[in-house]
Order: sequence, then C-alpha cells, then structure tokens
Amino acid sequence: MSYPNTLIFVDFPSADPEATAEFYEAVFGWEVEGRPAGVFHRIVPGQNFQLDDGSQGPTGNLHMGIHNTANARPYPDPEGAEPREPATNGRTTRVWILVSDDDSIDRILGEAVKRGAKELWRDHYWAEFNGFNAAFEDPWGNTFVLWVKGGDDPQIPEGWTNE
Repeated sequence: MSYPNTLIFVDFPSADPEATAEFYEAVFGWEVEGRPAGVFHRIVPGQNFQLDDGSQGPTGNLHMGIHNTANARPYPDPEGAEPREPATNGRTTRVWILVSDDDSIDRILGEAVKRGAKELWRDHYWAEFNGFNAAFEDPWGNTFVLWVKGGDDPQIPEGWTNE
C-alpha cells in the first residue's frame, strides 16, 4: 500500500445531541452544527493547526461529530440498530485536546464540571509526551484529556504528579 488509510472523522455517542452540542460549545468554544439537529451534529473546532511562530499552517482542523445513540446515522435500516444508549460502564471514547494559549485547563475543567462533567484528574505531567494534563468525563461518558505542551525546559510545579 503506497498511501495509508486516512482518519476523516470521529463522533461521540450521546442520548441527547442538542445538550451535548451546547456542552461542547460552552466548554471548548467549538462551533457545532446540527446536520440534521437532534440526529447528528458536526463539530467544527475552527482554525488550522498553528506553526511554531503562531501562524496558521496548511493543515486544517479535524472535524468531529455527535451522533444520537437512539438511531445512529448513517445506517442502511431507517430504524437503526441496537444498542440505543451510550456505553457508560467502563472505558469509552478518549479524546485529547490541545489547550489553546489563550485558554486554560482550569477554565475548561471548571466549565465542564459546572455543566455536569466528572473531573478525573488534574495537575499531572507526562514526560513521555512532554505535557501537562488533566481530564474529565463528560455527562455522556466520553473522556477528554486536556493537554498543554511542556516546552524545552518543563518545570513541574510542586505538588503535581508526574511520570
């Protein structure tokens, strides 16, 4: 194979796509479009990936979606298929979000928890990928790992866990 298969989309399961769209808009500042509303919503994070100098590079953002677990589309049968509820018992989707320089892990976690998310951890550094991180589980069972790059000489604050 000369060219690898390409990831084009990831979507999150939800029993209430409208509420999920409102949650992600408030927590991450993302634009969310109903396509059609209540059935499938497209998340448009916005902007291209930044280059080291802060300008936008040629690579566009990765779109995501929210699908209604009552009848996940597309599917050949108009009635959909089982299961019809989000998986909430055990590991589910885990998404890594690079926190913008003009935002913060604390703001995102606070907004998420205020809207019903469960904080999983905060104040952790992972040397393997040189990043400061925290995580929460949204009200629909999806895990979001919030990530801030450590830079050339990461200084781990006192009291933080690290590995």
